[in-house]
Order: sequence, then structure tokens, then C-alpha cells
Amino acid sequence: MSAVEGVVRADAALLEADLARFLGSLTGGPPGTSGSVTSGSGTPGSVTLGSGSAYGAALDRALRLPVADAVGSKAGQEALRPHPGAPGGGAPLRPSMVYWAYRNYRGFDAVSGPSAADAGDDALAAVRRAAVAVRVLLKAAVVLDDIQDGSAVRYGEPALHLTHGVPLAVNTGSWLIAAALAHAADPAVVESLLAAVANGFTGQAVDIATRSDRTRTDLTEASYPERIGFWESMAALKTGTLFRMPLDAALAALHVVADERAALQEAMRQLGLASQLFNDVTDFVPELGGANTHEDFDALSNRVLLELLDSAPPDARPDLSGERLRSYVLGHPGLDRTLLALAAEAAERKRVAKEAVHRVCRSAESAAYFDITIERKGHLIDRLHDTLRQRSGV
Repeated sequence: MSAVEGVVRADAALLEADLARFLGSLTGGPPGTSGSVTSGSGTPGSVTLGSGSAYGAALDRALRLPVADAVGSKAGQEALRPHPGAPGGGAPLRPSMVYWAYRNYRGFDAVSGPSAADAGDDALAAVRRAAVAVRVLLKAAVVLDDIQDGSAVRYGEPALHLTHGVPLAVNTGSWLIAAALAHAADPAVVESLLAAVANGFTGQAVDIATRSDRTRTDLTEASYPERIGFWESMAALKTGTLFRMPLDAALAALHVVADERAALQEAMRQLGLASQLFNDVTDFVPELGGANTHEDFDALSNRVLLELLDSAPPDARPDLSGERLRSYVLGHPGLDRTLLALAAEAAERKRVAKEAVHRVCRSAESAAYFDITIERKGHLIDRLHDTLRQRSGV
């Protein structure tokens, strides 16, 4: 294990510890034990959790357990492999772009443990809170997205709305957003996170609209450039925001200059588009799509579908939905060629984004830290491209 990976693991382990403390402060202890319910101001409430109180038991079932399930769900997520003796021990760790920003602008000599915060490192304290807030907001987005998309599985586990019901899942996702913003505390970080939440909801609204007859008609009648522009705007808000949010929050906490912030934000936008292309293409690649392959033909948000509309007769396009669209796309003679082209585009967007970030890295260690963080999932984009190249004989 390299020295840089050791730092990545130490930072990721610190985030996991902070996340556990965050959950503990919200729930007052593990299920079935007594503990006070605390308000946002930290003032103890008058209700006791656990079997001794009907109110507390209801709160356990309706809020505490769904929150713990939503934030604690990890099965199936890409992570650094356990490394005995390293920070975090045998637990799978998930690096955060928030800590990459801290390392890039504060250096690798900075201490990232609780002792640093105790010594008065305000920047690290803000970064630590931002990292927890970002992780919680991402989990909230997953909960709400699964409901809106009707997804049954997430990270290899049943989606929260299946295990706890839709009403409690909606409430849990909404509550997590409020809790995360309160935890961030720093006004600049909160402002950044509020913008990210708004952008994410906006992108999701456009995605949902592609299921409506009116939007589907608009897209089938639109020109090819307009359709691709529609997709890119939607993906930048829906998926690009998930990449920009951690970085924006960290840059706000660290007061990074505007020029570098703009360059990094554009790089994260490109990574978001690459990730969405990966998601869209893997819907048609059994080797990587798994159970989700050929899942959704009721919406026109998938880039593959938008690419293939041009070759359909104009008068037949409005009727392409559900099984008709499925048959049209899966039987299209240009499907494999389109999948390969989009996979190549995803790989290129990722490459451009990495180069842009490397240009603002303060050191070789910082560039290596970024690569470890991004390639935790980013390597799948290259794997998809290679899979499709081999399939096509290129």
C-alpha cells in the first residue's frame, strides 16, 4: 500500500467514525436502549427512546431504524478493499472528494484526526462536517430516487421503500436532508449544499417528465441536437450534481479562489455526464447491467434511446413506448455501434475531467489521491468501453 493510499484510508476511516457519531447523536443510542431525543439545538427532549415508552418505540420504528438503514446501507457499493493493519482495518472504506480538496489545499502533512480539531483547526472541522453532510445527502437522494424510479434493489439490498414502506421512506429522505444541512453548520457550506439539493431536484423533475406523453412527444419531434442537449442538461443537473456537491462543499469550507473552483466544477460536470452515460449504456450490457438490464422503456431519459430515435419513421415515433420501444431498440441494427460510441464518449469525458483536475493539483500526491478516489468507481467506465470493444471486435 502506497503512502498516499494510507492517507486516503485514514481520511475515509475518519469520515466513517464521524458518520457513526452523527447517527448516534440523532438516535440517542442503538435500538432497544434508552436515550434522549435531542432537538436541532442539542436540547434534550422529554421523550425516552426504547421499549419503555410508546412514543419512543414508535420513533424507533418510524424514524430511527429507517435512518440507520438508509445511511448504513453499504452492500454492493464500490469501496477500497479491506487492508489489515491499515487505517480502517478490515472495513471497506469509501473515499470522499471532500477530503481530496482538504489535502490538495492544506497539504499531506496536515493531521486529519480528532486531535487536529481539538487543536483549533477550523478548516478541518468545517471539512469534516461537510463530508458527513454530503454523505447523508447522497443517501437521501438514493432513497427518494428509488421511490420515483420504482427501483426494487439498491447496492444489492432491497430499496428502503420496500423494507419500510413508501410513506416512511419519503419522510426519511426528507428528514435526512434537513439533518444534513443542519450538521454542515458553516453558512458557506450550507449555501453550497442548498444549491446542490435544488439542482438535483430540478434534474430529477426533468427525468420524471420524460415519462409523460407531452414530453415524450416533444422529444420525438425534436431535432437530434435538441434531444442530446436535453439529455445533457438533465444529466448535468441530476448526476453531475452528485459529483459537484462534495467538491463544492469542500471548496466553500476552504475558501478556494473562484478561478480554480470554476475549473473543478466543470471537471465534476464532465464526470457526472460520464457516469450517466455509463448508467444508460449498462442498461443494455448484461455483463455489467445485471438485474437492471433492459429495465425501463417507459421514459425517454436514456441517451441510447434518444440516439436511436432518428432512424424511426416520424409518424411512428409517438407510439414508441413500453414494449414497442423495447422491441425497436433491441432489434435496431445500429444498437451495438451506438453503445460502443457512447461508452467511448464516457471514457473520454472521464479522461478530460481527470486531466483538468490534475492541472490544479498542488502535488503529485494530490493527483494520486484524486485518482484513487475517482477510480473506485471510475474504472468501471473503462471496463465498459473495453467490454464493448471486445464484443464488436474493435
